[in-house]
Amino acid sequence: MTRVIHTGDTHIGYRQYHRSERRRDFLDAFEQVVEDAVADGVDAVVHAGDLFHDRRPDLPDLLGTLSALRTLDDADIPFLAVVGNHESKRDGQWLDLFESLGLAVRLDREPHVVGSTAFYGLDFVPRSQRAALDYEFADHDADHAALVTHGLFTPFDFGEWDAAEVLSSSTVAFDAMLLGDNHAADRAQVEGAWVTYCGSTERASADERADRGYNIVTFDGEVSIARRGLDTREFVFVDVELSPGEGIERVHERVDQHDLADAVVIVTVRGDGERITPAELEREIDERGALVARVSDHREFEEVRDLEVSFADPDEAVNERVRELGLSAAARHVDEVVRASKVADANVAEEVESLVAEIVEEGDPDALEAIEPTTGAAAADDAADATDAGGEESGAGSGETDSPSPSAPPSAEGGRGDGGSEGSEGGEGSEGSGNESGSAAVPEAGSETVATEADGAGSAEDQSTMGDF
Repeated sequence: MTRVIHTGDTHIGYRQYHRSERRRDFLDAFEQVVEDAVADGVDAVVHAGDLFHDRRPDLPDLLGTLSALRTLDDADIPFLAVVGNHESKRDGQWLDLFESLGLAVRLDREPHVVGSTAFYGLDFVPRSQRAALDYEFADHDADHAALVTHGLFTPFDFGEWDAAEVLSSSTVAFDAMLLGDNHAADRAQVEGAWVTYCGSTERASADERADRGYNIVTFDGEVSIARRGLDTREFVFVDVELSPGEGIERVHERVDQHDLADAVVIVTVRGDGERITPAELEREIDERGALVARVSDHREFEEVRDLEVSFADPDEAVNERVRELGLSAAARHVDEVVRASKVADANVAEEVESLVAEIVEEGDPDALEAIEPTTGAAAADDAADATDAGGEESGAGSGETDSPSPSAPPSAEGGRGDGGSEGSEGGEGSEGSGNESGSAAVPEAGSETVATEADGAGSAEDQSTMGDF
């Protein structure tokens, strides 16, 4: 008889939600498995891949793993494992290091016999390389045989690696396939063998709602699989279906039914009720002592408000900037010739040269002196004075004409606004939509005026709104 713990997907080193506490949780879960193995006196701990969350674990995670493996070694319990996709390296694997220290066995095509069972291993193989695989394994003379491997296998719904093909093509008649990669525990019989996932030892995503644990597999004439749970960090899942007229008060009622202290709290809002602000609710949950709060409200709301859009006068914008520069009278005169006169572009240089020569000939030193820059109200007064003076000059020079009044900003009609935002984990996303009738619209109450500098006729900038995160 052989009795082993089948575990995997421990993902040691995963700093979930960017919290160091969660990183420690993943190592704690693995240490619990080791403690249970020693307490129960199992024949081996079999790990089906993804011992680490990535291929570069930090030193504290390596040291913690080494300590746990030494605990198993001190109890004469072998640690048998394969390499998963998360930790796989191009060169030597971490399992090779542990094996060189006498703390682990990296399973392969040769049998490693524990009690009455021969264990074989097949590391994770990318899908593109599986067609070239052969399933030739060395012979054994044990009573049972088990293949430990990592991947997503059929007949499970998510499977893309055919377990039946592996079993039928193998040169060894396996009694069981002990699998890793899927984080949900599951089992099925294929080709007369048990195919089973042990599930992860900690929740690596908010979708993993079931309790975490591992399998205890016994080989004794036949194969039996039992399940044992782990004491992991509390995850509080609050699903709220809002009826029309219901809003944040109803969400509070549901959240208040739970103990949130040190928990990861996942709130999901659905239904036809009022819009809520996820960020505000997350802050409130944090204040109640939760370790992590994530609120998800991906409902779409169709209400929109027209956005009134106006355009800044480009000439006035340039005039204001010129006043701020504090140019001399001569320089401002040159600027006027370049921008405001009807001199052909090809003759501008000659006209400016003539103008400068005239200023120099007049010998007025003040004409080349910079003036104090004007901004704000002073700039407005200067602009008014300049307009009045310009009108008088114009009237005196070529028959009287009224100075033009500032033109009204062009209408927003004919414009089009498209905006949208995409929520992040635990955040709220919204999709903006264009208004085909011509007026720009965004999913925000009220209206605001947007001024944009434009060339010539000017163009409206697309407006977008950012959802709450």
